[in-house]
Amino acid sequence: MIQTKFQSCIEACLNCIALCNQCAVACLNEKDVAHLKKCIQLNLECVAICQAAANVLSLDGKFSKEICKLCIEICNACADECEAHANMGMEHCKECAEACRKCAQACEEMIKAA
Repeated sequence: MIQTKFQSCIEACLNCIALCNQCAVACLNEKDVAHLKKCIQLNLECVAICQAAANVLSLDGKFSKEICKLCIEICNACADECEAHANMGMEHCKECAEACRKCAQACEEMIKAA
């Protein structure tokens, strides 16, 4: 695989995609899905922006900083929501929140380095 200067950020985005997808599916399999609607929505939005960010970063795209700024915002919103559910014992939300925070941090580092 070709290494880019944004490789660690791309990898954080890809990990976040996987864990957000897993969290959304796990939330859908909970008994009371209604209270998890916001969590599932944010999981899906986070997946979408992380996919876009990873794609743009792999291109060394002109708008890498801008997409990462939005990625930070959405990842942090998803992490905030997941942390609330993690505090109620939902392990999949805890893991998702951690991945979102790591992705947001990787994006912040990329913006500073770019």
